Amino acid sequence: MWEQFYKDGIMALGWNEMGDLSDFNTKSELSQKMSVLYGADSSHSNDALTLWQFYNEMQPGDIILVKRGRKDILGMGTVDSEYCYDDTFGEYPHYRKVNWTDKGHWKNEKAFAMKTLTDVTKYTEFVEGMTARIIEDRPETPEPPIDPIIIRKPPYTADDFLEEVYMDESDYETLVSLIRTKKNVILQGAPGVGKTYAAKRLAYSMMGEKDADRVMMVQFHQSYSYEDFIMGFRPSEKGFELKHGAFYTFCKKAEEDSDNEYFFIIDEINRGNLSKIFGELFMLIESDKRGIELRLLYANEKFSVPANVYIIGMMNTADRSLAMLDYALRRRFAFFEMQPGFENDGFRAYRMALQSDRFNRLIQCVENLNNVIASDESLGEGFRIGHSYFCNLKEADEQTLSNIVEFELIPLLKEYWFDEPTKVKDWTNNLRSVIK
Repeated sequence: MWEQFYKDGIMALGWNEMGDLSDFNTKSELSQKMSVLYGADSSHSNDALTLWQFYNEMQPGDIILVKRGRKDILGMGTVDSEYCYDDTFGEYPHYRKVNWTDKGHWKNEKAFAMKTLTDVTKYTEFVEGMTARIIEDRPETPEPPIDPIIIRKPPYTADDFLEEVYMDESDYETLVSLIRTKKNVILQGAPGVGKTYAAKRLAYSMMGEKDADRVMMVQFHQSYSYEDFIMGFRPSEKGFELKHGAFYTFCKKAEEDSDNEYFFIIDEINRGNLSKIFGELFMLIESDKRGIELRLLYANEKFSVPANVYIIGMMNTADRSLAMLDYALRRRFAFFEMQPGFENDGFRAYRMALQSDRFNRLIQCVENLNNVIASDESLGEGFRIGHSYFCNLKEADEQTLSNIVEFELIPLLKEYWFDEPTKVKDWTNNLRSVIK
């Protein structure tokens, strides 16, 4: 695909059955999905690493060398975008835009590893030698520029959202209204209600097209800091260098494109130290403070959050290890509760299409289980089991449903009722019996 990708100004990967890579939070999740899709006889560690590095580790500005076989280099360029996914691209839906600067043929003495993608940063001698050769061979008169290829974004409407996400139309309209008014919304709910799945599709539906360039997702954790989010000093070859963080870069990008809406999505928002991460920008994300400038902590510059940036956070109401969110966060965000969608018309249609009595019995059992969980004083509705555990099944055979029960539902019940083993045992038996 080199000639076509060079012409289009992109680099792209296959594994189209994996779907959007930004739905995966860890490399381990990628490996597990690959084992399901391509067979469990291999760990698929190298392939999972390739996808993880392509989606998560590669950054705009990185240099790309194109290899063929084990000794040939065909070109060089600079990564020009974040990870993008477009399922209309057929066999190669995972892509990044690249500014291809060089095209030719250079031989390397040593053989490369037989991998689709390799991080060669640490091989200093090779990198310096090869890039020097490529630059030296550049013609004195530059080649005429390639006509830019306009990649049209596929349209994505509210109807598309409601078809993919099991949410009632009235709830969807309420959610969209909240985001447009408040500009900051947190999707909260039980495990498996599809918060992460819905967030990016919600952004697409509000934009009217699947434009991955205007959506960015990060995940908060206890070590995530202001330096990661806004800016901070990082070690470099010359000592320490001021680096811009994800939110700063995203806001600057949105500022230059004020006619379009941009969506910044934060997974596990309640796991980070929010006062530490947002710093002085905590005030600026309020809807009525957009456009107001404040001087940043590390730089002698003023910064504002553009009015066309919307923030969507996700939090799991069943996470008992987390402290209550402070008032400062609650005042700046609207909270939207996502419910298990077993009664949704879309899920019912999906359920009928499977034509499986075994699947129907399991869903009925889970709904009964949810009633027990909701009435449990130590748990409540926020701990109910969501519908996403049972979505996207090609078939509902005994082995597939058994894997869901044994490796997803039962471990969850053991965590919920760690001090009530009898209750765990009873519901374990109930779940197992309905899929026999």
